[in-house]
Amino acid sequence: MREMTTRFGRKGLGFAWLIAEPMLFCFGVLILWSFTKPAYEHGVRLAPFVMTGYMCLILIRHLISLLSAAIPANIGLLYHRHVTPLHILIARVLLEVGGATIAFIVVYVALIALGQVNLPHSYLLIYGGWLVVAWASTGLALVMTGLVMRYEVFERVVNLTSYIMIPVSGAFFMLSWLPPGFRHFVMLIPFVHGVEMVRAGVFGEFVETHFDLPYALAVGTVLNIVGLLLVASSMDRIEVD
Repeated sequence: MREMTTRFGRKGLGFAWLIAEPMLFCFGVLILWSFTKPAYEHGVRLAPFVMTGYMCLILIRHLISLLSAAIPANIGLLYHRHVTPLHILIARVLLEVGGATIAFIVVYVALIALGQVNLPHSYLLIYGGWLVVAWASTGLALVMTGLVMRYEVFERVVNLTSYIMIPVSGAFFMLSWLPPGFRHFVMLIPFVHGVEMVRAGVFGEFVETHFDLPYALAVGTVLNIVGLLLVASSMDRIEVD
């Protein structure tokens, strides 16, 4: 609750911005693409393609950028003996994942009402893919957080990493569109598998998707472990004046 208050305030929309912000970005991209792209591309309808890709991208980028800045923004809380940097990071992860999840549901329901998308073919695949994206993104965000805590130069690398996610996350392409040889290398990126799972849940068997759940979970687990170790080993670098 404190994190929501400090970020969004108590005036205007307040907490609603947690959900409204990703929704506005998604609808903005969808409207823009509707004027520049055909209604179908590679047999895939535009609205569900943008929705599934861009909502996943928002989750990835928000976790990377906001998690790395969580500790400096809440440094005053560390005066309290029972509050640790890990508590601050967990609070921000829960806030970002929860807000993006609600926004995804609202966007999906709105597009169903407008007749742009159909009901999911597999809720399990959507849930699983969304959690894979969140798990791998949290791991990368923790790694970046640990590096920022140790080396100030990585504060500038965070924004670069966030922008790199745009072309490599799988938000704006599908693996079936890529040549098989190149697809093999792209599938080394764990986020791609989660996005493909979400799309498999939305489109069903009528659209070709490629994903490897055990691999994505394994890479995400390694990233989370490495990230937590980096954060833990950098605790002594935090200065509480």
